[in-house]
Amino acid sequence: MELQAVIFDLFHTLTGPEEDWSSLPWTSDVLGIDRGVWNDLLVSRSRWRLAGEETDPYVIVRTLAREIDPTISDEVIRKATRIRIQRFKDSLARIPLENIDTLRTLRAAGFRLGLISNADVMEVAPWPTSPLSGLFDVELFSCQVGLVKPEPEIYARCAHALRVAPRECLFVGDGGSNELIGAKDAGMSTAFVSGVMARLWPDRVQERRATSDHHIYRIPDLLPLLGLTLQPPIRE
Repeated sequence: MELQAVIFDLFHTLTGPEEDWSSLPWTSDVLGIDRGVWNDLLVSRSRWRLAGEETDPYVIVRTLAREIDPTISDEVIRKATRIRIQRFKDSLARIPLENIDTLRTLRAAGFRLGLISNADVMEVAPWPTSPLSGLFDVELFSCQVGLVKPEPEIYARCAHALRVAPRECLFVGDGGSNELIGAKDAGMSTAFVSGVMARLWPDRVQERRATSDHHIYRIPDLLPLLGLTLQPPIRE
């Protein structure tokens, strides 16, 4: 059956590399926590925040930080919270133009577009002002729907809202949170986009490539895969 819809992950897929997100420091650096330890906690051991069970940004950062180091002061946690909020605001404002153009090309070609993002409330608070907002037919944020990738229900909900069968969907993501495996288990085909991953965690690229049906480096690489050509708009 021909593809009718393309569903995207957000962070590390449609956003740029983290070093391009913002001039502000990483949250883990402000807190004095190893980045690898912090990332593991964010991705693998904090479903409660991703599912929207806690909505206070300070409480989220405090809970995460003190799970790793109970001695981190309130002052440092408040500073880290302020910086984290601004960092995500910056990240959603600085979307690579080629990614926006690709989404518009897909829409013009008749594909329905979905977004499934694992994110807590502070990470997606700036979404309404992002240049990506409004480009999707369906947007599912885990903190708003109480479902988290790779849980099968979140993929099924997106496909249903797009009015397509899972087998008619291509899921595109960097593979974090086992999202590509979850999409395949839900009946979708998958494309691993490795550009950001190759810069942040190059040791994970081969494993994630092995779990996907297709491998692309940049988001525009989707277009030839789907028989399309990028036609960027004229910019002033």
